[in-house]
Amino acid sequence: MSDDAKEQRLLKRIGEGNSAALRQLYDCYAGYLTAVAARYIPDEDALKDVLQDAFVKILTTVKNFQYRGEGSLKAWMTRIVVNKALDCLAMNKKYESLVTDVDDEVVGEDVSSVDEPDDVDDVPMDIILEMIRRLPVGYRSVFNLYVFEGRSHKEIAKLLNIKESSSASQFHRAKAMLAREIKRYVETLKN
Repeated sequence: MSDDAKEQRLLKRIGEGNSAALRQLYDCYAGYLTAVAARYIPDEDALKDVLQDAFVKILTTVKNFQYRGEGSLKAWMTRIVVNKALDCLAMNKKYESLVTDVDDEVVGEDVSSVDEPDDVDDVPMDIILEMIRRLPVGYRSVFNLYVFEGRSHKEIAKLLNIKESSSASQFHRAKAMLAREIKRYVETLKN
């Protein structure tokens, strides 16, 4: 049975009120959605809260979900998790402001001259994801939305209530920080 047919069958069972199907939905996607949320939320307690809120919304509204082909269910759930993560970041006072507008001179880095590291393939994905989690919250949010969610800077600006140029700037700074971290990691491997 194809993935498309499996998703449609699962959604049909959920629509019929089958609670085992809801559990199956959770079991199938919990790991993936946890990884999505973890890219935005480094704090374990906040991560658990985001996931709980997201799954409550998913499980209570999935009956109304309109299937649009293979992958649409996963994309819909991912969007819910990302939105809940961004809500958490915006509302949680222990995080610094979501995105700041600062000049490159203030930050002390020239992001225009940063090259992508050549040895990025030598770095395991879990290490790269941990590096992303350590980015400042604004950089991390913009980077994740742009790279993993495929959002444009215009969409990110609207979503985060910032200027489009701020989104682009935050993205370039995030790339520069990641490039430096990757280079440091690769250098430690060589020593």
